[in-house]
Amino acid sequence: MNVKKLLLPLALILPLTATAQSISPAQIEQFKQLPKAQQEALAERYGVDLDSLGSASQRSSQRPQQVNVVEPINSITDQEREQARAKQQEGEERAQAAKNGGLKPFGYDLFAGSPTTFAPVTEIPVPTDYTLGPGDVLRVQLWGKENQNLELPISRDGSISFPDSGPMNLAGLSFEEARQQIRKRVSEQYIGVEAAVTLGELRSMRVFVLGEARNPGSYTVSSLSTITNALYVSGGVKQNGSLRNVQHKRNGKLVGTLDLYDLLLKGDSSADNRLQPGDVIFIPPVGKRAGIEGEVYRPALYELDGENTLEDLVSMAGGLTPQAYPQRINIERTNEDFLRIIAEADYTASKGRNAHIKAGDRVRIPSISDITGQYVEVKGAATRAGKFAWVPGMRVSSILQSLDADLMPTADKRYAAIVRTDRQTDSISVLNLRLRDAIQKAGSNEDLQLEEKDRILIFSDAGKVQGGEQGGNYTRESLFAPVLQRLKAQAKPGAPQQTIRISGPVRYPGEYPMPASRSLADAVFVAGGLKDSASLYQAEIARYTQDESGIGQTRILNVDLADAMAGQSSFKLQSRDTILIKSIPQFAKTRTITLEGEVRYPGEYTFREGETLKEVLQRAGGLSSNAFPAGAIFTREKLRQLEAQRLREAEERLQGDLLGVQLQGDSFGGQNTERVQQVEDLLEDVQNSRPIGRMVIDLAAVLNDESYQQVRLQDGDQLIVPTIPQSVSVFGEVQFPTSHLHQPGLTVDDYLQRSGGPTRQADESRVYVVKADGSVRLPERSRWFGGRSQQLEPGDTIIMPIDVDRLNQLELWTNVSQIVYQMALGAAAVGNL
Repeated sequence: MNVKKLLLPLALILPLTATAQSISPAQIEQFKQLPKAQQEALAERYGVDLDSLGSASQRSSQRPQQVNVVEPINSITDQEREQARAKQQEGEERAQAAKNGGLKPFGYDLFAGSPTTFAPVTEIPVPTDYTLGPGDVLRVQLWGKENQNLELPISRDGSISFPDSGPMNLAGLSFEEARQQIRKRVSEQYIGVEAAVTLGELRSMRVFVLGEARNPGSYTVSSLSTITNALYVSGGVKQNGSLRNVQHKRNGKLVGTLDLYDLLLKGDSSADNRLQPGDVIFIPPVGKRAGIEGEVYRPALYELDGENTLEDLVSMAGGLTPQAYPQRINIERTNEDFLRIIAEADYTASKGRNAHIKAGDRVRIPSISDITGQYVEVKGAATRAGKFAWVPGMRVSSILQSLDADLMPTADKRYAAIVRTDRQTDSISVLNLRLRDAIQKAGSNEDLQLEEKDRILIFSDAGKVQGGEQGGNYTRESLFAPVLQRLKAQAKPGAPQQTIRISGPVRYPGEYPMPASRSLADAVFVAGGLKDSASLYQAEIARYTQDESGIGQTRILNVDLADAMAGQSSFKLQSRDTILIKSIPQFAKTRTITLEGEVRYPGEYTFREGETLKEVLQRAGGLSSNAFPAGAIFTREKLRQLEAQRLREAEERLQGDLLGVQLQGDSFGGQNTERVQQVEDLLEDVQNSRPIGRMVIDLAAVLNDESYQQVRLQDGDQLIVPTIPQSVSVFGEVQFPTSHLHQPGLTVDDYLQRSGGPTRQADESRVYVVKADGSVRLPERSRWFGGRSQQLEPGDTIIMPIDVDRLNQLELWTNVSQIVYQMALGAAAVGNL
């Protein structure tokens, strides 16, 4: 018997553990106590490896710690759980709405959401029929012969302990009955004392919300709570729950039902009963539903209550809108053969209103068509845009009577367009309207008569739009876009496309409908008129035509624009003509030169085409007595742009050289670090340099030598004439780059010596001198302190360049350093004025 008792648990466990890892050590020990034959028989019967079973006890002591692959529910916050539930319900509701053609069930959003607090509500008046129970607190105020305030809680047995009077049983009584009994006892037992009784803290109670609630369960609510309060706490009703049959149960019996449609549609809360402890609110599944869409105020799915008619359903949906067409209401339903059919009902007749609505019906209220006649429309920059009643004989001034009151401030008051539809062909045409004349001269020929369905387009004037003020998107391009599309769509053989295109100096170039008059003057008027830069000499018309063989070609026609604008030309536009208005050559183009420094009348001068620098200087009174013409700085904008381009190219190449030097590493020994620093310094000089655009001129020769080439001026030129200098500057690779007072007789080597001599990076064989006028002179090459004996003049600059030959012979560095030095000299010369 003992062996059988042992084999029973082992027999239950062994089939589940082929590796014997789920058997406890005690069970393994029991198994080992069996005879060897029984062990082998059990192992063979249940397919267990005895070796793995023997080592299970050893491995059990080395098992890894248990890993939770599923997060325990306690570690998930209530907020995260609620968000997940709400997201899931939202997805289900969206899928349900898509299934119903976009219609959502009515009324379910009222209670949706999470409660803000579960605390009992006490800050509300207590009705006299409120039933008292354990947990309620009565406040009794005694006054008269004795003054005392008492707080008397109702105990679990339903009584209160009245001082000096014994207990009173009040549970189950209404508040009014309890108040009368307390007053009676006080009057009987306390002579000369009166009592006032009020309710203090109210008890809380637990109720159940079950069925198709969003969050079914048990809830703690105030003792004054009603059915709707509990629904709010539980998050409302699911979309598959009934809103018309919310059941209130107590002790297993039905106390009453609440139809939430009465509350939602009529505001009737009479059936919203007050709850008692242990009450159950049960929400059954939804009943029969029918949908309604179209021209009603609340299209949705509605739950039916018994026998409902079409009038009942329309009433639940808020009634028909003014755009509804009630004579042909469609009712889609499923017949007895389970096929979807469509029935119609006339809602204007009693029979139609009383049509029976069945579960699953889908009612569609159609809309009336757009206005089909007896109107004209104003669109665009008008203060009262829209449709207006049309009567025969009415004119533009019948609708637009004032330029100020009827038009926006940004409106173009000169031109408007009338788009007219032909009743026979349904094609459109465009009439030009001189808007100012039409309003101010009512009844004149300019005040065009309107026809039925005419559309008046009022455009914005771009010149009146200030800053960010838009005034609506009423440009010619936007308002004419659908008109042009319609004109192109209705074109056919024999009725070509009635559009033109105009470009050049007009206010609004672009594509426009063909003017009814086909005149060039009207086309220019539609485009806003000519600018003052327009040439009236000639306009060019590009016209698409076909030759005798039917091959398309383009002809160029020239028209006298002055005659066309004066109405003296018989030229007529044709389909797809492209008009080019030419500009006056060099219109209003001014060319200026700036004279600064030692000029008798400096300033900005305007010069004529082909005028020279000498002529402008003569107009400026010539040079002053302190002028130094040899150091004059003449700059030109085009040269400044070229210098800027050279700087960019030099910077790009230097960056490439810097990368190459850095990649070479120590292949040049200790010189590599020096070379890297050299290139970085030069690159920094290039990046900090600013283009001057200086052109070397001999100003003295310009003024006095007739054989010297005259300088023809360009727009943006600048001449700076400095005062007579007294210094000689030394720049470049010297110990102390600076300026020295000019002394007659000193040579290049003398000034280099005064600047401390060259640095280790200096190239002594390439010293050069930049003269005051910007020209360059190369001294005689010889030993330093030797033969550079040229005499220098005031304003000259000596440049000691970098010795780049010993640093891998990068010739680019020499060129770049020269560019930097020359620009620095020009900038220094300008800055010293």
